[in-house]
Amino acid sequence: MTTEATRRRPGTPCWVSLMVHGLDATQDFYRELFGWDFVPGPQPLGPYVRALLDGKEVAGIGQLPPDRRLPIAWTTYMASDDVDETAEQIRMCGGTIGVGPLDAADAGRLVIAADPEGAVFGVWQAAAHTGTALFGTHGTPVWNELMTRETSAVAKFYQSVFGYDLEPVVSADFDYLTLHLENRPVASIHGVGHALPRDRGSHWMTYFEVGDPDGTAAAVVDLGGHVVREPREGTSGRMATVADPEGAVFTVVRTVPQG
Repeated sequence: MTTEATRRRPGTPCWVSLMVHGLDATQDFYRELFGWDFVPGPQPLGPYVRALLDGKEVAGIGQLPPDRRLPIAWTTYMASDDVDETAEQIRMCGGTIGVGPLDAADAGRLVIAADPEGAVFGVWQAAAHTGTALFGTHGTPVWNELMTRETSAVAKFYQSVFGYDLEPVVSADFDYLTLHLENRPVASIHGVGHALPRDRGSHWMTYFEVGDPDGTAAAVVDLGGHVVREPREGTSGRMATVADPEGAVFTVVRTVPQG
């Protein structure tokens, strides 16, 4: 278990947030699943809470206006030293800005954007709030992966906006690359072709660390969610893809210790 309380290098995934219709019910679900506690957070877009583990901030959940019928999904936020400049770069590289730039009280400044394939992501300029502050224990974000049709075009977008180095997997039947900053892997892009869900399109997937993916998947069902992909062995460890009661899809994984 590690903690992080400093500003991230621009381009590093630094926070994950979820917008839902039933804020109280969603808190109950993740409290039971991950052991999260909740405290109020800044509310530039409406009611919003931050999830805590051991008193450390790990994720955010906000409430959508009743008349907004947007897809319910976890959003990955990338760090930036200047959100306004990053927003302009996103536009210049073919992306779109959906929200912002705007201030979240004294916590920081944000933008919610979409890449040229329509995958939504956030950009966060830290002030008082630097992002996820705990890693490596049950219920903490461990990885972020873009699921898209093919990697080549959209990878150039993220490289141009955030300065990533790209490390592709050399394979005729596996379209996958890792995004690096300062020789450190920070995220990945997975081209899945026609296997991309038609009802979701390109999207970022949040992975959460758990001690028992099989047990966590069963708990998701007991709590009113469902299993999207059954528990299985992956390159990073045993994992399962699940959805909460409002349909937000995420992956739970027991990572393989490195070294």
